[in-house]
Amino acid sequence: MSASPDRTALLAELQAALSADAVLRGAEDLRPYECDGLSVLRELPLCVVLPVDREGVRAVLQICQRHGVAVVPRGAGTGLSGGARPIRDAVLLSLARLHHIIAIDRENRTARVQPGVRNLAISEAARPLGLYYAPDPSSQIACSIGGNVAENSGGVHCLKYGLTVHNLLELDVLTATGETLRIGSQALDSPGYDLLALMTGSEGLLGVVTECTVRLLPVPEHVLVLLAAFSSVEAAAESVSAIIAAGIIPAGLEMMDRLAIEAAEDFVHAGYPRDAAAILLCELDGPAVELEERVREVETLLQRHGAGAIRIAEDAATRLLLWKGRKAAFPAVGRLAPDYYCMDGTIPRQRLAEVLGRITAWSAEYGLRVANVFHAGDGNLHPLILYDANAEGQLHAAEEFGRRILELCVAVGGSVTGEHGVGVEKLDSMCVQFNAAELAQLHRIKHAFDPEGRLNPGKAVPSLHRCAELGAMHVHHGQLPFPELERF
Repeated sequence: MSASPDRTALLAELQAALSADAVLRGAEDLRPYECDGLSVLRELPLCVVLPVDREGVRAVLQICQRHGVAVVPRGAGTGLSGGARPIRDAVLLSLARLHHIIAIDRENRTARVQPGVRNLAISEAARPLGLYYAPDPSSQIACSIGGNVAENSGGVHCLKYGLTVHNLLELDVLTATGETLRIGSQALDSPGYDLLALMTGSEGLLGVVTECTVRLLPVPEHVLVLLAAFSSVEAAAESVSAIIAAGIIPAGLEMMDRLAIEAAEDFVHAGYPRDAAAILLCELDGPAVELEERVREVETLLQRHGAGAIRIAEDAATRLLLWKGRKAAFPAVGRLAPDYYCMDGTIPRQRLAEVLGRITAWSAEYGLRVANVFHAGDGNLHPLILYDANAEGQLHAAEEFGRRILELCVAVGGSVTGEHGVGVEKLDSMCVQFNAAELAQLHRIKHAFDPEGRLNPGKAVPSLHRCAELGAMHVHHGQLPFPELERF
C-alpha cells in the first residue's frame, strides 16, 4: 500500500467513476462513518464511497489498486467488534446502496439478494409465500445480509436452524483487484474446496460480497414459547444442558440474568418476572400434535431443575412481546450506565454455571456491574460490562475485564467469538486462541486472496509480532515461524 496516496488524484478518479453524490470527503460528511457499533474506537477515513451496483464496486477496487490504497468494506455499521472501523488514508466502501432483493424462488426456497438488504427485509418479502430466512440477529431490523456473511451472524434461532453459513448457498464476490468469484452452488454440493465456509465470517479480509443466495424455510406450522423463572443463574444454566441432553432441540433457548431482566422489563414491559435471578426463553416449533408432547417434556425438565413459575405463550402477540424483550436487551441495558462493553464468546454448554460464577466474582473485583444476555442453547455468551468512560480508569478496567472473560472462554474449551467477529476488539485475544503456526496459516490464506493486504488491513487476524510483544505467543529461539511470510 502507498504510504502517502495522491488524495486529489484518487478522489478525482472515484468521482469520475461514480455518481455525483457517491463520494463523501468533507469531515462532517465522514463523521457518521467514523465507527461501527464499537463506538469507543473512532477514526475518519480518507473518503467514503457509495456505489449502487457491482460495477461501481469493481471500479472502486480497481482505482484503489492503482493508487495502492486500502479499502474497508462496510454494511450497515451495526457490527460490535470494530470490523468496519475506518482506517486513516483508506477508502471506506459502503455497500448500503446495493439493497435490492433480486429474486425469490418459491419452488427452490431461495432468495437472491444484494449485500445491503436488511436481514429482516428478506423474511418480510418471503412471508407472503409462506417462507422466511432463519438467522435473526438482535439487530436484524437494521443489519445487512452482507455484514451477516462477513461476521457469520446467528441470532436467537441459530440453535436449531444454524448460523449464516448454514443458510447460505452461493456468493458473488469481488477480490481486491476487482476479479469476480462465484463461490458455492444452489445444488446440494459444489465442486472443489468449500470456499463458501471460508468466505463466511472472513470479516472483509478476503473479498467484497456483491450478491448472496440464501436458503429460505417454510414458516413453522405452530410455535410457542415457554418462559421459566429461576431463583439462581446456576439452576437456569443446568436446565439448558438438561434440555439438550434429552434430545430436544428448541428453535431458540435464551437466558437473561436479573440485571438484564430488569432493564428489558423497564424498556419493553414484556411481563418478565422481576424477582427472578434468571429466566429462560424456550421456543418450540413444529406440528401442533408433536408440540403437545414436547412441551410436557420441557416443562418436566425445567421443574426438575428448579424452575418456579412457567408461562406458555401460544398466541403470536405474546410470543413476539417475549422475544421483543430479549432482542431489545442490548439497548435496554444502555439505559443503566453511560457506557457498556458488549462481549461475545462461546463455551461448552456444560460449563455455563462455572463461567457465569467466575464473571460474577470478577464483577465484584472490578466494581463494574454485568448484565448477562446470551444464546444459552449454543453457549454463546454476551456479558454486558457497564462502565462510565468519563470516570478515570473505568474504560481500561472494562477492557481488562472483557479480555479475562475471553481468556476464560478459551480455557474451558470455547472461542473468543461466537457471532460478533474479531475486528480490532479481539486481536489480542486471538493471540490466546491460536498458536504461532495457526496464525501464520491464517495469514497465508489472507495472502492467497489479497497479496497486497489492501482489504480491511489490521483486522481479525493479529500479526505474529503483535502476539509476541504481548507475550501471548511462543517464539522459538527468537525466530517467528515462516519467516518468508509477509506480516500484515
